[in-house]
Amino acid sequence: MSRPIRIGMVAGELSGDILGAGLIRSIRSRYPDAVFEGIGGERMKALGFRSHVPMERLSVMGIGAVLQRLPELLKVRRKLSDYFLDDPPDLFIGIDAPDFTLKLEGWLKEGGIPTVHYVSPSVWAWKKKRIYSIYRTTDLVLALFPFEPEHYAETGQRIAVVGHPLASQLPDVVDRQRALKRFAVADDETIVGILPGSRGSEITHISRPFLDTARWVAQRRPDIRFIIPAANEKLHDRLSQLIQRDYNDLNIQLVLKNSREVMAISDAILIASGTATLEALLMGTPMVVGYKAGWLTYQIFSRMVNLDQVSLPNILAGEALVPELIQDALQPEQAGTELLHILQDQTLRHQLQQRFADIHDTLNMNADERAADAVLGLLYEKGVIESAPLAGRKGEAG
Repeated sequence: MSRPIRIGMVAGELSGDILGAGLIRSIRSRYPDAVFEGIGGERMKALGFRSHVPMERLSVMGIGAVLQRLPELLKVRRKLSDYFLDDPPDLFIGIDAPDFTLKLEGWLKEGGIPTVHYVSPSVWAWKKKRIYSIYRTTDLVLALFPFEPEHYAETGQRIAVVGHPLASQLPDVVDRQRALKRFAVADDETIVGILPGSRGSEITHISRPFLDTARWVAQRRPDIRFIIPAANEKLHDRLSQLIQRDYNDLNIQLVLKNSREVMAISDAILIASGTATLEALLMGTPMVVGYKAGWLTYQIFSRMVNLDQVSLPNILAGEALVPELIQDALQPEQAGTELLHILQDQTLRHQLQQRFADIHDTLNMNADERAADAVLGLLYEKGVIESAPLAGRKGEAG
């Protein structure tokens, strides 16, 4: 083709930024002049991505927060749609954030723009009828997990299982010995990581139950040091104020970012349910999963979700592999008891780490390359590029 490939993309949060950056890098390795624009985070922008709106404006969680920001979100989505319809890209990719991106994909597909949705919405957990709207709005779904295609069989959705990019990166990207030195941790010191989430709304509802759990554990094991990685400076400031005011009796080290390093050096972690639990699994770190939301948010979503297990490690394992303490069950004694059990039972720790390793292997599919193959295959079918992705090599999309 005489002009560079031009791809529109929208990522709504940190995990989407990671996926988007990996996909950009893999496509650029074959088409160096490819152009990417839309909404993305720092990792995508570091690769030359043009973001029309700061990605943080899309990172909203909880019914109240969404309602408060709804007019702004709707305006951003409409403006982006108008922009791409006026100057169509060769293809558009919505990365996760289905409540925002699927509608946008539908408008663009109606305008003749091929559309891809990266990360299958959790149709296996809730809103199962979304498979019909996804079929109408999306030419191709890139799924992270091997069990997902079966849930789209009814519509015949085109879907490529690409695995999870983190499975080919972790734990190799983390230098454990360097992390031990950075946080001044002795080899024989017991460390419990506390990861209360990366959103402001999560910190609001989860930080106190997690810190209360740390206090309960410290009363029984005063030798334990707790390390909390804050996702950004704003959350670091909020947590610092809370700890200084109400928890300054605890042996807590608050650090900025470095969540994977904290996972790597922790003997066990107390972690909010979400994508970070998958990172912990891939790092091989035993965990207790907790989550608490606002009352209204929980009442609504608890009636919509049809799952016995809610954390990714348990969903992928198909059993209660790690403890889950959700909403009112997230109490210091229960969470603390589970943490102490992990710390004291070496056989349990070994069994967990072996199961984590097995799941890791199933997800390690060279995801960035597989995703790029699938996207470029669609562009080839649409006549945008002249050659199909190489078949039969590692990374080929299924």
